[in-house]
Amino acid sequence: MKTISKNVLFAAFALAISAAPAVADDVKAGDLVISQAWSRATPGGAKVAGGYLVIENKGTAPDRLVGVSADIAGKAEIHEMAMDNGVMKMRPLDKGLVVDPGKTVKLAPGGNHLMLQELKGPFKQGDKVPVTLQFEKAGKVAVSLDVQGVGAQAPGDAGHSGHMDMKKMPDHSGMKMQ
Repeated sequence: MKTISKNVLFAAFALAISAAPAVADDVKAGDLVISQAWSRATPGGAKVAGGYLVIENKGTAPDRLVGVSADIAGKAEIHEMAMDNGVMKMRPLDKGLVVDPGKTVKLAPGGNHLMLQELKGPFKQGDKVPVTLQFEKAGKVAVSLDVQGVGAQAPGDAGHSGHMDMKKMPDHSGMKMQ
């Protein structure tokens, strides 16, 4: 009986690992390490998507993320989301995003993120979406966003099928752009 239990547990563990979505590889560019690059699947007809990642500066001088581009988007920007008098507002960071030496900057849902607009096609779970980040010092850096489920909150999170908690998902449709 114990042997069967161990075999069943091992098989379930192996299946869980093989079914887990892939997580983007770390990309090194100068003193920067970019990791956990991901996005969410988009519903049919969606024209916007967010991109999320982590940038670690292992150097002794600051660098700045100044731009982003993606062939699948007509327009791509670095955005911030912030509360202003009880209203969540989103705006482009025209001067970019500083990554101080020895620090880590996380682009995540509900905060700073990449905003991909005028999408030329949907993001499907399991896809890899190539984007190019432009840094002042590290230059152009190619990364791939691993597309997770529609309701994903983090890389490797498949999201919820059929019962998403809409309160946790940022809704760009009603956002005020400044």
